[in-house]
Amino acid sequence: MGDPREPPEGTPEGGSGNEDEFRSVVFDESFVRAARIQELSARERLAGSFGRATRARVRLGPLGTVPRQALALLLLILLAFGAAVYFGVNSPKGLASRPEGSQLTVSLVALSPASAVHPVADPADPFAALPPGYGDGAAGLNTPAGAATEHFSKVEVTKALDTVQRYLVASSLTPAALVQGATTDVRTFVTPGEQAQFDASVSQPVDDRHHAVTGWIVRFDPAQAALASDTVKVVGAMRVDEADSGTLQITTDHTFVYALKPAGAPAGAPVTLETVRRELTFQFDRVDLASAQLRLVDSVVQAGPEPCTASMAGFLQPVLATARGAVVPPPPAVDPGDHARPAWQVCGVLSGS
Repeated sequence: MGDPREPPEGTPEGGSGNEDEFRSVVFDESFVRAARIQELSARERLAGSFGRATRARVRLGPLGTVPRQALALLLLILLAFGAAVYFGVNSPKGLASRPEGSQLTVSLVALSPASAVHPVADPADPFAALPPGYGDGAAGLNTPAGAATEHFSKVEVTKALDTVQRYLVASSLTPAALVQGATTDVRTFVTPGEQAQFDASVSQPVDDRHHAVTGWIVRFDPAQAALASDTVKVVGAMRVDEADSGTLQITTDHTFVYALKPAGAPAGAPVTLETVRRELTFQFDRVDLASAQLRLVDSVVQAGPEPCTASMAGFLQPVLATARGAVVPPPPAVDPGDHARPAWQVCGVLSGS
């Protein structure tokens, strides 16, 4: 039997039979003719008598045959798409992101008296001269019944209105906030995204349109003023609408009237009526509704009688009447070329004073 390394018809003429000579000549004509090619019959192919070195495929009915890798990739894509749809639809906020940081804008307007400030005629009935329509405390807020909007249910609107009412009571009607400097109860209503702004407003109030604590709370300096009556007269209304499909908005516009006397004054001391109008804009997403918290985004405060020269950022500064009446200097002239004064500081004249 010949050397298997030699061609079938022997060593070619002129060749030495050395293995190195055939490294560059792998197939010659005689080698190709001698090669045995076996082809499977149709029956053998149908019977599958010879296994094939191929990977198993998965059949998907009318879709044909799909490789396992492609099937796994398809399932992964479907799972990712389903997860995206689920979390998008079931997100409690309905928004891509929530607003954070400083959200509240505050406008403070001092109402200076046109003449001397006189005390009320009867300290025992300080509100006798008020026009009809004012209610006592929370009753004067006129909180409406909740009604569904386009994207918020009646239950959600009712909860938002209840949160706003409780905030107004805590920030406008409670003696602890009005004349004792308390802020904790009001802070509990503020959404976490605004709490840093609220804390800065309390610790370092400044009239920069964002950090006046009186934009959040009606309060008087306890060293200067005290309540002559725990009753606060209120008139106003609330309006409900939507800022967008995921944000419920409530706007409140109320006038509060407080009976004040000098701090430490005895019973029967002269009583002054301080009038404060608060126009506030609140917003809620569904996370706020679930936590019974709110975002106060705009606060406009008018208060009088107040001197135009005093800062209202930390405390409201009412002009308290004396037995003979208190005289307040007229509002100073405003120079629009003086950039040392903030442009937003405004002052009006209190009508009916």
